[in-house]
Amino acid sequence: MRAVNSTDQAFGPTPREQLLELVQEIAVVHGRVTLSSGKEADYYVDLRRVTLHHRAAPLIGHVLLDHLEEAGLGTAEVDAVGGLTLGADPIATALLHAAASRGQELDAFVVRKAAKVHGMQRQIEGPDIAGRRVVVLEDTTTTGGSPITAIEAARAAGAEVLACATIVDRATGAGEKIEALGVPYHYLYDLADLGLDG
Repeated sequence: MRAVNSTDQAFGPTPREQLLELVQEIAVVHGRVTLSSGKEADYYVDLRRVTLHHRAAPLIGHVLLDHLEEAGLGTAEVDAVGGLTLGADPIATALLHAAASRGQELDAFVVRKAAKVHGMQRQIEGPDIAGRRVVVLEDTTTTGGSPITAIEAARAAGAEVLACATIVDRATGAGEKIEALGVPYHYLYDLADLGLDG
């Protein structure tokens, strides 16, 4: 058995390719399902199987942070990331840790589906986002309802929403609805990447 040296890694799959493989293996469930939109499909993309996976979650943080940096939305431009609980929570945490591992600062926030009726009665948990630049996150977009709710809540809290980012875009019009709000829409993979466009 020969020793592995650093040049060998240059020929292996990139982090983006590794993450795509994990999404395909772990998240794509085949079989007839009813989506949150009420429509039926022959498959379901369960991103929580990936966003909470020991290998995939760190990859999500780094791959999405790289994507955002390439789009001009790195930690120099963005103060915090988050979205509607539960889909966005592990993604925000993965980004927070990826940035920290690079010596960068990035906060995370959680948008509740409704404001608490007790305590501080907040809809957004975490460091205050008023006056801060944020990116709203989602694991996969179908109708766009969850990220739109988070965008509206973040704006109501006084944040400047610079973009919305998701791991998988289902090509069902969510991106267009989000962009109609004046929010650029980014995604890592589409159905063609997952081999689900046929």
